[in-house]
This record gives sequence, C-alpha cells and structure tokens, in this order.
Amino acid sequence: MGLLERLRKEWFILGIILVITAAKLQPSIGEKGGPLKPEITITYIAVSAIFFNSGLSLKTEELTSALMHVKLHLFVQVFTLVFFPTAIWFFLQVLSLTPINEWLLKGLQTVSCMPPPVSSAVILTKAVGGNEAAAIFNSAFGSFLGIVVTPMLLLLFLGSSSSVPFTSIFSQLFMTVVVPLIIGQIVRRYIKDWLERKKPPFGAISSCVLLMIIYTTFCDTFSNPNIDLDTFSLVVIVFIIFFIQLAFMLLTFLFSTSKNSGFTPADTVAIVFCSTHKSLTLGIPMLKIVFAGYEHLSLISVPLLIYHPAQILLGSVLVPTIKSWMLSRQKALKLTRQPKVPL
Repeated sequence: MGLLERLRKEWFILGIILVITAAKLQPSIGEKGGPLKPEITITYIAVSAIFFNSGLSLKTEELTSALMHVKLHLFVQVFTLVFFPTAIWFFLQVLSLTPINEWLLKGLQTVSCMPPPVSSAVILTKAVGGNEAAAIFNSAFGSFLGIVVTPMLLLLFLGSSSSVPFTSIFSQLFMTVVVPLIIGQIVRRYIKDWLERKKPPFGAISSCVLLMIIYTTFCDTFSNPNIDLDTFSLVVIVFIIFFIQLAFMLLTFLFSTSKNSGFTPADTVAIVFCSTHKSLTLGIPMLKIVFAGYEHLSLISVPLLIYHPAQILLGSVLVPTIKSWMLSRQKALKLTRQPKVPL
C-alpha cells in the first residue's frame, strides 16, 4: 500500500520520465509538422487550457484576508522576481567560464525568472502549519505578476529567438495566457458553488496538459541531430539546482527571522517556500512562447524540469525540521510575552 500511495503522489515526476522516453523512441509523432500538429494543438490549445484551468481554480475571493500583510508580499515578490534572477545572472558569469553546456546555463537563468508556483509552496506551508493565507496570496499574485514580468525578464536576460518579434510574443501571451485566465475567473464566479461541491482535479488536469507540452518539446529535440547533451553538464546542473535552493532557503530564513524583520514564525515558513519555489505550470508554456523557433528550447527547459521535482523533494524532506522549529519558536515567543508575576 505504501508503494502504491507513493506512486500516486509522484505520478507527475514519473510522467515526465515516461514522456521524455516516448519522445526519444519516436520523435516524429510530436515534432513540428508531425501528426500531433503541436504548432496548433500545443502552442494555442494546450497553453490556453492550462491558463483557463488556472483561472477556474484560483480562489481570488480568499486573497482579501491576506491583502493587508503588504511587507510580507513585497518581500516575497521582490526576492522572487528581482533578487533571484539578478543573483543567478552574477552566478552564471562565473559558471560560463566552466565547460558546462551553455544552454543548460541559460536554462538556469530562465528558472530564476519564473514566478512562484500555484500549488507546491502552498501545500508545503500548510503541511508545516505556516501562514497559509499569505502563501495562497503570494502564489496567486505572483502568477498574475509573472504573466507580465517573466517574459520581460526572459527577454532582458536572454533576448528572444530572432524568428519571433516582440509584438508577436506579447500578443500571443495575451491571447493564450491573459484571456483564458480572465475567462476562467469569470466562469468561476458563476459556477463557484458547483466547483466547491464537486472539487474537480484542477492540478491533475494541468499536469496532464503539461506532460503533453513537455513531450512535444522533447520530440523536437530528439528529431534534431545537431543537439547533444553531455552527462557531466546534466549531473553538475542537478547539484547546482539543489545548492541554489538550499542557499536561498537559508537566506530567506535568516532575513525573515532577523530581529527587526517583524515577521512571525508562521510568516517565515510562507516566505521560505514562496520565495524559493518556481512555477513549472507557468514556466514551460511561457518558454514555448518566448523561445518559439529556438532549436535549443528543450535544453533551456531542462533545468526547470529538474527544479520542479527538486523543490518538492527538498521541501518535503525539510517539513518536519521546519515544523519543529516553528512550534518551539512560537512557544518561546509566547513565554516571553507572558506578564511576569510579581513576587
């Protein structure tokens, strides 16, 4: 039973491995111009479906309660969308001197430009017992911000593929990201009670569509004979990703627990997860739009495909440690606040 439960939880990671293997075995099915016609089914239909789904599932009505905690939101968004990409850019100036594959390094930069994910940071904050409302707000608000900020960051740090002009990138982002998201939110208002009652598996639906996008991206790679990926680069990138996550989790932890930060232990939990997690659901479709026509698109997306399971794995492992820290810290704060009984 334990194994079955584990497989049920990790089905998406297994799915990524399966679709990449399938793409390697028969790349002609999902390549551009192939039977699946990814230039229409993926570029427009699949990406729109993901964001319509996000619009339906985003509980914006729950965000008002967390709205007042401006300092926390500002810290998370500035760390995620300003400090993170800038720090990685400096780090990559050093790594570019090494023999690591340059497209994987560019992929690390794209990871840094991504907004926080809609689900994993919230799930882990909830598991610890942290400030869940703040985690929900920052994940949702970050997703909305990311629609505008992430493409701009990608273009700023990496430029776009020469075949796609800026105007076409932003018009496609508007039509396949913004419009479906707004329509999803409008539809949600009318069928909110039904959604609350039935609880459709939004996460599973988005994940299935995402697997299709990953599959066609890798079909393009394996049908291109000019692309080669060395094992050394791949192994080093995995270690770098774990190092980045741990370093940034420690950094946000130290900052949010400093004397004058004004954050509670529950706030710290939300900050640590929301500031360091990156969205695969938003990331892959955006890379597909911004880097349309790039023959190295799949290599650029590899670090994001590694970062996603790594953040869930690392977060899950750290849940008990963070939980025990939070509870003991809360207990200590309670004791210090208790009025002293006069002798």
